Amino acid sequence: MLDADFPDPSVLLAADGYYYAYATQTKRAGQVINFQVARSNNLVDWEYLGESMPHKPTWAAETQRFWAPDVSQHADGRYLMYFSAQPNDPTAGLCLGVAVAERPEGPFRDSGQPLLAGGKGFEDIDPMRFVEDTGRQLLYWGSGFGPLRVRELTADGLSFLPGSETRQIVQPRTDTTTYGRLIEGSWVHFRQGWYYLFYSGDNCCGPDARYGVLVARSRHPTGPYQTLAQATGTAGTILTGNERWQAPGHNTLVTDDDGQDWLIYHAIDRQQPTFDAINDEQGFSRRVMMMDKVRYDADGWPQVGSPNNGPQPGPAV
Repeated sequence: MLDADFPDPSVLLAADGYYYAYATQTKRAGQVINFQVARSNNLVDWEYLGESMPHKPTWAAETQRFWAPDVSQHADGRYLMYFSAQPNDPTAGLCLGVAVAERPEGPFRDSGQPLLAGGKGFEDIDPMRFVEDTGRQLLYWGSGFGPLRVRELTADGLSFLPGSETRQIVQPRTDTTTYGRLIEGSWVHFRQGWYYLFYSGDNCCGPDARYGVLVARSRHPTGPYQTLAQATGTAGTILTGNERWQAPGHNTLVTDDDGQDWLIYHAIDRQQPTFDAINDEQGFSRRVMMMDKVRYDADGWPQVGSPNNGPQPGPAV
């Protein structure tokens, strides 16, 4: 656990042997941090490194709302950070951006223009880059009450491949009693012939936050995907809150040296639910980084349950 506001975590095992975790914008000791970064050699004990992108993009230099960074290493050795940010026009929808660094901790420098702009509200958020065995690069993102989407990237990873198609892969549900009305936070994991698409919904933040992790799977990275809800006739969640931890979600997934998968996500600690945030847009919610084992049932569907309330054996690293 990283016991501080560290929302929407993304974790990378870098070439230097450290695991790096990246998180959404926050305020820490009175200072606004655009994109947080921490590192660990065992996924349990984290060293907080602070700011990974010290200079905002020119197209978003006058705003806040820097959300959900996803960092991965390109085949050429560079580190690519995909993120969402509010452009300088405060009435415009959030944009997807991409930044580049030579080292996993940064500093990351924006590519100079949005990767995707023009969407409404916050439909263009939560990007995640996935690289197939063939080397084809895909970007997943969404959704702001819309669908989760995927599209192919160019070889350098800095733009979408001209002529490539945006595919809608998971649709939100209309049933307000489930967690699928607003879906976001895509994370794709390949295991035993299946592409598992982990995602989250509905409400991440505030005193009435209600959030959980859901999953879909496909034999192909661009779908068609079947959700756990469709397959089982249930709510389709694999992680929900408990008496201590509220609104767990927006996960990354790491596989340890024994082949065990671990879900890393954020949750609100009911014992300390708020902090001195930038503003009240997300209810001053203090979302700490958590980790739990992923189990797979006889049909191959992943399950977690609810956040752990005490010590547990750590990953084999």
